[in-house]
Amino acid sequence: MTSVEVLAEPDWLAREAAHAERTRRWTGPHQERRSRGEKHPVLDFLFTYYSYRPSHLERWQPGPGVALAGPAARRFLDRKGYVSTGDGVLLDPAAFTEGKARTAEFVLALLTATASRAPRLSCFGLHEWAMVYREPAGSVRHNQVPLRLGSAGTDAVVEALDVRCGHFDAFRFFTADARPRNELTPSRETQVALEQPGCLHANMDLFKWAYKLDPFVPAELVADCFELAVEIRTLDMRASPYDLAGLGYPPVRIETAEGRAEYARAQGGFARRAAPLRARLIAHCHRLVRAAP
Repeated sequence: MTSVEVLAEPDWLAREAAHAERTRRWTGPHQERRSRGEKHPVLDFLFTYYSYRPSHLERWQPGPGVALAGPAARRFLDRKGYVSTGDGVLLDPAAFTEGKARTAEFVLALLTATASRAPRLSCFGLHEWAMVYREPAGSVRHNQVPLRLGSAGTDAVVEALDVRCGHFDAFRFFTADARPRNELTPSRETQVALEQPGCLHANMDLFKWAYKLDPFVPAELVADCFELAVEIRTLDMRASPYDLAGLGYPPVRIETAEGRAEYARAQGGFARRAAPLRARLIAHCHRLVRAAP
């Protein structure tokens, strides 16, 4: 964090405005639904499972080592961790706390290990099915929408196919009856050893790892990860047991060979698109860890 890039006021104001416009495409409708008490089984996930507030997603930050020139930059001093210097307003390196450093080290280890592995594309999204396996109808997670094949049909798919989920934060939501059917028993302790780049949830989580380091990650990188997560979540739920056609989400019928092939193709495409984002986060974490006090 020693070298400083200085952004002229018109330049950073333009980036700030572009970021706000970009993210409000998602935050605006979410906030409108919330004000009406409406739930969305696909898109709410990006704002409820993930803990980054819509207002924070809209908020632009330059990341470390960037000084914002001009009088308008003084409003950043109202945020935690910013200081005024001769170059302009920038993040104070001292605000990169020991806790942030530990987070950066964990994210670096996790993403580096994940990137070192070949994608596995044979899970077919069965994690969502395992979350409702043998579950009473009233206890199903998204009970505002019906199961496409009904409870018995959903259970039959889980019993007919191999469940191969290696992502702990998906596995922990499996029903008690579904857990023994999984080929793996992922845990928080085995996360670094098991996570692989074909996993939809591992690729959605790039958004989480980016915002966990806020404000020491540029807002544009957070938004890039968020937008990929939106698309991945869409596939995740299209391949789920829920009937979402009425909301504009045609199913990927993973109970059929054709549907499984469609899912694997899309999963592979997301793995390829996630790779450069993962590489950018790895490089960023390297810089943060090296510069830490």
